[in-house]
Amino acid sequence: MPRGEAGMTTAEYAVGTVAAVAFAALLLVVVKSGPVKGALTSIIVSALGT
Repeated sequence: MPRGEAGMTTAEYAVGTVAAVAFAALLLVVVKSGPVKGALTSIIVSALGT
C-alpha cells in the first residue's frame, strides 16, 4: 500500500497562515511606531482638509 502526501496540503495552509499572521504583527508594530504613525496621521489630516 503506497503512502501518499494526504496531509501536506493542510500543513502548507498552516505554515502559510502562521507566516501571514507573523507578517501582520510585524506590520502592526511598524505602523504603530512614532514616525510612521505621525506621517500617516498628517497624510490623513491633509487629505480630509482639516
